[in-house]
Amino acid sequence: MTLHVSAAETLLRRRRTALSHALAAVAIFLCITSLLAQPAAASSRLKDITKIEGVRENQLIGYGLVVGLPGSGDRAQNALFTEQSVRSMLERFGVALDADQILQTRNVAAVMVTAALPGFSRAGDKIDVTVSALGDARSLQGGTLLVTPLTAADGNVYAVAQGQLIIGGFQAQGAAGSISRGVPTQGRVPEGATVERELAFPINDLDTVRLILKNPDFTTANRIASAIDNRLSGRFARAIDLATVEVQVPSDYRGEVTTMLADLESVDIETDEVARVVVDESSGTIVIGNNVRVSPVAIAHGNITIRISERPIPSQPSPFSRVGETVVVPRTDIQVEEDLGNGFRVIEPNVTLQELVDGLNAMGVTPRDMISILQTIKSSGALQAELVVQ
Repeated sequence: MTLHVSAAETLLRRRRTALSHALAAVAIFLCITSLLAQPAAASSRLKDITKIEGVRENQLIGYGLVVGLPGSGDRAQNALFTEQSVRSMLERFGVALDADQILQTRNVAAVMVTAALPGFSRAGDKIDVTVSALGDARSLQGGTLLVTPLTAADGNVYAVAQGQLIIGGFQAQGAAGSISRGVPTQGRVPEGATVERELAFPINDLDTVRLILKNPDFTTANRIASAIDNRLSGRFARAIDLATVEVQVPSDYRGEVTTMLADLESVDIETDEVARVVVDESSGTIVIGNNVRVSPVAIAHGNITIRISERPIPSQPSPFSRVGETVVVPRTDIQVEEDLGNGFRVIEPNVTLQELVDGLNAMGVTPRDMISILQTIKSSGALQAELVVQ
């Protein structure tokens, strides 16, 4: 049987082949273009790796009372300060109490109130507060925090807190037992404190601004100084140490330091880091940095398995004998097996992170065993990185 192919069909096949080749060429071109367009190294914005010296939070603390508890507050005989606080509060409202009268404070709990005052906070701003029981209260569920002044380390009042508590845990108790979830003796009051006093920080009047690195490193500090000089078109920045970069405010930005910082925040910095391996022995977690290198070293990984089984055998006297008794004779079976794994593995010079992990995984190493291997490699001097064991 003879097959006849028309000229039109032949032309159609040629066009399809040419089209497929063209699409393949375009795909290869796009892949090469995307690879060339990728950055050589990861970079971070200046605002993400540094902070401004002097711009920070300030911790506030206060002592207060939580009322409205359904009988889960402090007991008077165990928390005498709660009763004294209630007496003082009632006397300020003109309520006279006998000195020998014992107050029942099961609906009241003494608490410590803490908060963080952000930098550049203004009078009238709202901040969150955390409320923690101070006495033997079982739960703060359903309580309301009364007006509580919050002071800083200098003794001045910077905020006043008050509001309904939000508890993340709960506690239920019955005649035969109780159950609890979370921490019912701690809660929060979102936007429960009002800022009454401001912390003055005239940042626009500064002639010099210092940037503090969140991860100190000499190389990163010098790169930050160079990037700032390029953005400001001059020599205005210098690395004082591995954690501090000092920037002289140019004349164009005098009185407008915030504008200068806004212009510098988006500068991309190629960060560097110390080669480090962090090991958490309690959880078996291992974190290996990207710059970790291993010198030539041979590793042998093996396990010894010991199996002990008990197979007691009963021993009985002969039939119709008048002496002897049935006893159980212990029989212990001990087997020792040594798994040599894959024997010795030689690690080549300048092994990268991926190659190290792939090699250890190929040997069937578990995270627990990998911790011991890394510690041994470090002891031999072949691990060119800092080993941090937590």
